[in-house]
Amino acid sequence: MTIGWHFDNTYSRLPNIFREEINPISVGNPELVMFNNELAKDLKLNFSQTNDKDLAKIFSGNSLPDGSNSIAQAYAGHQFGHFTMLGDGRAVLLGEHLVDEINRFDIQLKGSGKTAFSRNGDGRAALGPMLREYIISEAMNGLKISTTRSLAVVKTGEKVIRETTLPGAILTRVAKSHIRVGTFQYIAARDKIDELQILTDYVINRHYPNLKNSHNKTTDLLNAVLDQQLDLVVNWMRVGFIHGVMNTDNMSISGETIDYGPCAFMDTYDPKTVFSSIDQMGRYAFCNQPMITKWNLSRFAECLIPLIDKNQKKAIQIATEIINSFEKKYEEKWLNMMRDKLGLYGFEEKDKFLILDLLTWMHQKKIDYTNTFCYLMNEKIEKDNNYEDNDFQNWKKRWNERLKTNNNSPEKYNKLMRSVNPLVVARNHNVEEALKEAEKDNYKPITRLIEVLNAPYIKHSNIINYQATSSLNEKYQTFCGT
Repeated sequence: MTIGWHFDNTYSRLPNIFREEINPISVGNPELVMFNNELAKDLKLNFSQTNDKDLAKIFSGNSLPDGSNSIAQAYAGHQFGHFTMLGDGRAVLLGEHLVDEINRFDIQLKGSGKTAFSRNGDGRAALGPMLREYIISEAMNGLKISTTRSLAVVKTGEKVIRETTLPGAILTRVAKSHIRVGTFQYIAARDKIDELQILTDYVINRHYPNLKNSHNKTTDLLNAVLDQQLDLVVNWMRVGFIHGVMNTDNMSISGETIDYGPCAFMDTYDPKTVFSSIDQMGRYAFCNQPMITKWNLSRFAECLIPLIDKNQKKAIQIATEIINSFEKKYEEKWLNMMRDKLGLYGFEEKDKFLILDLLTWMHQKKIDYTNTFCYLMNEKIEKDNNYEDNDFQNWKKRWNERLKTNNNSPEKYNKLMRSVNPLVVARNHNVEEALKEAEKDNYKPITRLIEVLNAPYIKHSNIINYQATSSLNEKYQTFCGT
């Protein structure tokens, strides 16, 4: 029985400037520690006849699948606002696996060794950050938020040097593609319009085929990517997710969440929450994510100027109008998202004040974001006397009055709220506890955590520990792992 790999490597057939052809650097003693059976099924891959030893060889890059053509992709990026030429410095793309005639997915090994883009890096990854990406990306998928996925984590049997000596690992990442805003920046910086046209046509054919026959393909692409990113950031705000490093090289053109470095979920509601150790100024704080999304999209629009119109002034005007539509669209989508979280049907002018008053109260009282909406759904998770507060009770009366409008009913609003308000998220202390156990080669806590996070809108038995807040967040920091 074959595994079922079916590679069709269209990106590898682009001009050489887009990538470097390179194989993963083999490792000494690979050992499989995590494998995503459900994702393998979704990809129509069958590993039932493959033992763990052979799986470790495949997902470490020691044994390359038939039909693969491994490359490191070139791209650039604004990192904390500063432009840099980058590229896959510790990853190789094995190829594009075809699930069927329509769905293709990049299969990438992260932590696979040095490439031409490594600069001074070692090209490797540590076990902890790779397991973190596995956990959080699967949590995001469970939350029904567009995301890259994790197929496997392999220990390399080698050490990597960061602040300390750590066990090395390789993550297998699955994505609609790894094309980023930074990919366009890399090509645009070369100032060769033919290469820019090749990349634009490629992205349209691969991700937005409905635009192929458009008379204004480039402007339509800009609008389509803007809409995808709007939906993505609104969903991040819905569940209290903080990406942590929203550089332009970490914004996927397909609209997936990509690169889970110093990311985390917010517990206590504070719009200025930052967990990333490298974000000293709060550029990528929770409340700044919509603004940074627009900023990144502006950098994308700049790349497309030569293709939007031959008249540069007209092209800039067209792109500016599209980018400036972001705020209005975001506010509308955000308000509708918050209406859903509160079970509100229809539109009323006072809804915005009802929503903002709740968030203001949560901020002032330092209330848990996820659990507040659970409380409003009558999920009594842990005792919190703040919900007896007069300000909250008065707000709740206003909310109950609003719930009665537009032919609403308890059944309707309860169903709506439960479709968008998770009962569990990947809380920082749960993730850290699971990662600590993994250091002792005990992966059961990670497996159990992922089981819960795969179905966050459904009541599970014995999940109170995954819903409780922790004092950890007062001083909690996350790290990018490079």
